[in-house]
Amino acid sequence: MSAWLGSVDPLYAHGVTFAVFAIVVIRLVAAFSVLMGAVIVMIWFERKTISDMQSRIGPQRWGPFGLFQTLADGIKLILKEDLIPSEADRFVFKLAPYLVVLPAVITFAIVPVGGTLTIAGHSVQLQAANPPMGILLMLAMSGISVYGVMLAGWSSGSKYPLLSSVRASAQMISYEAALGMTIVTIVLATGSLSTHDIVTAQGHGILHWNLIRLGVVPFVVFLIAITAELNRPPFDVVEAESELVGGFHTEYSSFRFAIFFLAEYMNTITMSAIMVTLFFGGPAGWIPNVAHLRWVFPILWFLVKTVVFAFCYVWFRASLPRLRYDQLMDLGWKRLIPLSLGWMLIVAGFIVNRAWGFAMAGVVLLAWLLLTRAFELGHRRERGASSVLAPVGERPLPGEVLRARTDEEEG
Repeated sequence: MSAWLGSVDPLYAHGVTFAVFAIVVIRLVAAFSVLMGAVIVMIWFERKTISDMQSRIGPQRWGPFGLFQTLADGIKLILKEDLIPSEADRFVFKLAPYLVVLPAVITFAIVPVGGTLTIAGHSVQLQAANPPMGILLMLAMSGISVYGVMLAGWSSGSKYPLLSSVRASAQMISYEAALGMTIVTIVLATGSLSTHDIVTAQGHGILHWNLIRLGVVPFVVFLIAITAELNRPPFDVVEAESELVGGFHTEYSSFRFAIFFLAEYMNTITMSAIMVTLFFGGPAGWIPNVAHLRWVFPILWFLVKTVVFAFCYVWFRASLPRLRYDQLMDLGWKRLIPLSLGWMLIVAGFIVNRAWGFAMAGVVLLAWLLLTRAFELGHRRERGASSVLAPVGERPLPGEVLRARTDEEEG
């Protein structure tokens, strides 16, 4: 572009450069403003929806239908006293919240929220940024958020946040493996790392959506993995109050705690938008033949799809119990990672040719059966032969065994 600008009039070149820069700034500011507004609405939406599911009223004092309650809570958090523990690493303690919230903002920037709009003779994609390696950028930002959680617990100078951050890091890394292999499957089918190209490849109808082309398995694995990586229920074991007080952010207060709270909901909205982009065609949908409003309908389709996934996250919180940590890790390592790896091999085989696809499906099915059998035998060996062979009704309860041992010792 610089060579082309050098061959034209300098004033014109300067004007073009300024126009391009202004469009970039406007897109970034618009994306950030939309995301922040969506976070405020999402918090209100979750509180109202859960209260309806549990036959309660929810926020209703501040503003119509309690719409301003989130703003009131934010102002309260900002005005509270900012406390830093005496044993904390002050620099890392202050840095950690931003390492959690920035990845959500940067990831949302690569999401196509609409089609193409013409402004002052320039064709502008309704997307803050379209790097050719957008999917790799998303994975990199996911890794940075792990650092934010880990540093927040370590820098607090307290044992409970440290335990929670270690647990959170293990959980996020475990599910990031299954998440990455699911994304590789989409990249293999699309042939591009750009989110815009992934949406374009799905823009020819519902049958071309990755949900249909690749099967339901990658979507289910991605949904479970991203829910666990976001620490959303039922995988919110890093914030299990009965075990770890308040989690990795126990020692945070005031504005820095608000940043963690903001990051959770910001990540929820961002990953809902990512799921729409990767599996449901992004802004693709039916568009009526209205000349001046055709650019509006892709935005509406994208908004409707994203709201559906945001509601699913609220539904999960209201209805599903929290998993134990061992159940959480077993699901990630023993189920999701083998399943996502096997499905990726099957898709790669079908991309080569149909015969390779069926052959890979047979190999993966055989490996899955062998792994399932090995896990089952290992679990039985851990429990012991006596507990496996005895009928359920004849097994003594833990309290009965303890009382029997106590009676023997006293006797």
